[in-house]
Amino acid sequence: MPRVTPFKAIRPNKEVAPKFCALPYDVYNRREALEIVKDNPLSFLAIDRAETSFSDDTDTYAPEVYQKARELFDGRIKDGTLLKENKPCFYIYELTMDGRSQSGIVACSSIDDYLNGIIKKHENTREEKEIDRINHVDAVNAHTGPIFLVYRSVKELKDIVFYYKNEEKMLYDFTSDDGIRHRAFVIDDDDVVDRIEKIFNSIPCTYIADGHHRCASAVKVGVKRRDAVRANGKSADDTDSLKGYERFLSVIFPDDELMIMPYNRVVRDLNGMTKEAFLEAINRAGFKTDTGCDTPVNPDKKAEFGMFLDDKWYKLTAEDRLLSTDPVKGLDVSILQDNLLKPILGIDDPRIDKRIDFVGGIRGLKELEKRCHEDMQVAFSMYPTSITELLNVADAGLLMPPKSTWFEPKLRSGMFIHSLDD
Repeated sequence: MPRVTPFKAIRPNKEVAPKFCALPYDVYNRREALEIVKDNPLSFLAIDRAETSFSDDTDTYAPEVYQKARELFDGRIKDGTLLKENKPCFYIYELTMDGRSQSGIVACSSIDDYLNGIIKKHENTREEKEIDRINHVDAVNAHTGPIFLVYRSVKELKDIVFYYKNEEKMLYDFTSDDGIRHRAFVIDDDDVVDRIEKIFNSIPCTYIADGHHRCASAVKVGVKRRDAVRANGKSADDTDSLKGYERFLSVIFPDDELMIMPYNRVVRDLNGMTKEAFLEAINRAGFKTDTGCDTPVNPDKKAEFGMFLDDKWYKLTAEDRLLSTDPVKGLDVSILQDNLLKPILGIDDPRIDKRIDFVGGIRGLKELEKRCHEDMQVAFSMYPTSITELLNVADAGLLMPPKSTWFEPKLRSGMFIHSLDD
């Protein structure tokens, strides 16, 4: 059963929060991060991407970059930008996008729950992508970006969240530049805090929705610190409570409030085929294809795909023989990969093949047309993976194909920070 615990948050004061809180570090490349920090030096991105304090010839992953992150973090505490809660609390983080809201509980989760599979994942991680965040967490001595977790909805927990979303308990209420409204509230009543812990401890598991690499990095830092304590002859388990380094920052949402957007595909060429041969191959493979039109095709049901080719949009519908009840093979991303991208276009491994790229659904279908006019030849619009499909894959102990889900809105980093010392 999950161990979900309150913590003493380090968080921005109310006046600076709108300018301080930032999108996750991996949303930007180095040039984009530099522009953000240049326009807004107060942005948490200056800490999350501390290479923005150095010249372009400085290695993004140099030791001095992580040292600078710690220096900037300590400076924000010293100058009052960041405040520390005086007691362990839970928090509520509500995000509203296009009139739809989702509310999660900000808490700490256990590294052992991750190691033991109580926190379930649906993606593999790559060590080279983990190293940067391992070094960042270690240097700053804090978890600065929350892991996006999901639980199967529990009415009592949702009722508590609903009750605590009121003016008296509100910490923040601001709208970011991308139009997302962010509200945060504190749950500081000891009895309610205890009740929330017990509710989470009664459910079977939680799931990683987004942030697999950040989660793996936080866990590895925690294991390293615990091993170091034990190597020094000290007990890391002298009480039942978890040490700060044995926990990581998370925001845990009910599954019935989440929305997943599609993760669309663009391919550089037709694998040596003419357009006519390609369309014929698609039909033979089991995709019914219409005659094409000028109107963008946004799939409105499973096993349906849009395709942009030679300035025309086509609707592709997978025949029944391509469908599967297997949690992974039945995903739309798998149907397209296994029956079109691999056998027809020769995309054997989309993780490493340079001929394919992925476009988050937030960018819209016009972005697919744009890419086909610039550097790609064919694009596919997808029907989004559902949250139920994600949970079913994780429950089966399986992994999703790469780029299966795009979650919006994104959680802001810097709104809640967890010190590894607490």
